[in-house]
Order: sequence, then C-alpha cells, then structure tokens
Amino acid sequence: MNELRPRLSVVAPCYNEEGSLPAFVERTIAACQSYAGGSFEIILVNDGSKDNSWACMRALASTKPGVVALDLSRNHGHQLAVSAGLSIARGERVMVIDADLQDPPELLGEMMTRMDAGFDVVFARRRVRAGESAFKRATAHGFYRLLSRISDVEIPVDVGDFRLMNRAVVDKLNAMPEQDRFLRGMVAWLGGRQTDVLYDRDMRSAGATGYSLSKMLALAASGITGFSTAPLQLAALVTGLGVVVGVGIAAYVLRAALAGETVPGWTSLALVTVFFSCAQLACLAIMSLYISRIFKQVKQRPLFLIQERVTSPMPVGLAAPSVDAAEKPAPDARSAA
Repeated sequence: MNELRPRLSVVAPCYNEEGSLPAFVERTIAACQSYAGGSFEIILVNDGSKDNSWACMRALASTKPGVVALDLSRNHGHQLAVSAGLSIARGERVMVIDADLQDPPELLGEMMTRMDAGFDVVFARRRVRAGESAFKRATAHGFYRLLSRISDVEIPVDVGDFRLMNRAVVDKLNAMPEQDRFLRGMVAWLGGRQTDVLYDRDMRSAGATGYSLSKMLALAASGITGFSTAPLQLAALVTGLGVVVGVGIAAYVLRAALAGETVPGWTSLALVTVFFSCAQLACLAIMSLYISRIFKQVKQRPLFLIQERVTSPMPVGLAAPSVDAAEKPAPDARSAA
C-alpha cells in the first residue's frame, strides 16, 4: 500500500513519568528534527499512571507538533503499552524508547545511520547502567546470559526494548498473536538484518522505576517460557532421575528384606519422601508456567484497550514510501548481530 507516512515514529510507554515528560519530549523533538528531517510523530502511551502523567501528556499533545497521547484503560504493563503504541505508529521507521531519559533520544542519529546502511533492526546495547543497584545489575546480567544460553532463538544480551525498526519489521511484529509478549525476543525471532549500537545508560531524570521485583520476575518468566523449552526438558530430566533413584531404592529395600537385614526405616522413608515431593513440585511449577501461557492465549482477549487518543493539531511533514527490503544495500559485516 503506497501511502505517505512520517519518516519516523517514536513510541514511548509512560508510567508515572510526569517529572520527566516535558524534558523527554523536548529532547526527542530536537532529535527527530535533526535526524528525521522534521517528518515524525511521537506517541506517548499512558499505561495507567497514578500521577498527573496523562494531564501532562494531553497538554504536550495539544501544544507540541507531532505529539500523540494515548491513554490505556488501565495499567497493562510495559510490553503491552509498547504494543499499543506500535499498533498506531505510522512511520517508515519506528523507535521504541522509555520516557524516563535513561535512554538518550540523541542516539537516534547513530541508529538512523546504521539503518541507512541496510539493517532492518538497530538495537541499543548497554555498556553502563548508571543509578541501578548492584542487585539489579547482577540479576539482569545473569538473566540475559541464561536466556541467551537456553533460548531457541539468539536473543542479544544486555539489550532492552530501546531500538529502531523498519516498517516491515513493525508490521510483522503487530501481526504476531502472542498474548504474553516479550518484545525483544519476538523481534529476535523475526530475524532479518539486525545490529547494535553501544551506549551508556543514564540515571532516571525524575521519579522511581516502575519495574518492581515482581514485574522483573514476571518479565523473566515470560521471556524464558516464551522462547525456550529448556524448563520442560529439565522437568522431564528431574522426573527421569526420580524414577531411576526410586528403582534403585526399591531394589535395595528388596535385597535387604530377602537377606534379613535391618534397615532404619525412618531415614529411608524421609529421604525418599523429600526427594520425590520436591521433584514433583518442581515439575508442576514449571508446567504451570506453560499452562498459564496457554490459558491466556486461548481466551483471545484484546491485548489492550485504548480509552482516549489526543493528537497534535500541528501536523509534521510526511515522507514518500521507502524502498523495498530487497532494494536495500547490503549491510557491512563488522557489527551484524
């Protein structure tokens, strides 16, 4: 479908970000004007904020060119807030970035240059994570490497959702039916020509992180169960080990009974009970994670509900349709991921 689109869409999920939104929008508009030729839209998605974020977003959309404010009906979570923004993004290229200014909008220039070289996805890889606790840095480091090792697809380490994607990738991502979404894994699964740019992550400009420990654990579980069958294989291995040990204990007890030997019953009984109970509970816990994904998927509910949309009355320029992927120049091989 040949239609005029903005050259760039920026999707920014927001949860309790009233302190950083004005500065974020100013810096993002400046970056878009410098690197997207003034043809852009900035989509701010309010993910059920409890502060005055929505009022701030409406004001920005009413006064700033190219700004679109989207209000979800409730807090759907970061991944679905991004998905809501992607569903209405019209740009030939789409950048996903958080509104807390930990990720610099000015990195857009380097991302656009890399995509001009023929890449479909340019993701930002963190070198430094300023302002984060040692616990969060250690758990994030371990999670990314565990996921990379056990995943069925190659998911880059030390990479969040901060990335630039072309129109074809965004359209394919929007068409994917997952209810329990782990976007960085979904983009990796799509394949294509992907590369990275390195950057140092800043401290939050205002407010506190919306990612609590429980939300981080939920995201980790979604990533692992969505892109790896290793937990199920582990459950099968533990079950098989339990059967082998059980057969060995049964043979030992039978031999002792035939030989008339006295075996301390309480020790053997306790060990057997504890081992098999733990093995069964572990297998049930792993299986429950996959069953919960099936339960969410079969309901086929909408991913999100949009309550209100406010669009800037000041339009920005539109760009002509981009060339097909087949016509792009081949990317250089020095940093393809």
